[in-house]
Amino acid sequence: MAANENKPFAKAEMLIRKPVKEVFDAFVNPEVITKFWFTHSSGPLEAGKKVEWTWSMFNLTVPVFVKSVTPDKEIVMEWGNGEDITLVTWTFKTLAGKGTFVSVVNEGFKGDAAKVLAAVRDSTEGFTIVLAGAKAYLEHGVQLNLVADKFPEGHY
Repeated sequence: MAANENKPFAKAEMLIRKPVKEVFDAFVNPEVITKFWFTHSSGPLEAGKKVEWTWSMFNLTVPVFVKSVTPDKEIVMEWGNGEDITLVTWTFKTLAGKGTFVSVVNEGFKGDAAKVLAAVRDSTEGFTIVLAGAKAYLEHGVQLNLVADKFPEGHY
């Protein structure tokens, strides 16, 4: 699913030097994704299911509704609370001899221009941090704690 170029969207991309199955599984499996993004998930990402993701260091829980999952290729989900629900599309592409190219697009921001601009900026920054953390963990087994360290005072 491509972002509508006429509407605001956030986009982050990263090459992760691991096979697509391993990278894709890291994003749907709570046991792995909690090593580089949030601290708890109520379950794996499965099409048609709702899960909750928790960042215990921020006392924050966000509902996630998984619209579709195409194994090793794409995850489409909605996340957020109230009127701040947005659409997030993850795509996973094998690059022969290099690994997996992960792209995440977040769209559907609402509000006035200042609110939308801030949301696009924060989402782009946040997903870039998530992808960098995933790369470090999957390629080198290192937990960088990037999300927690971005907001060391316990709030965002």
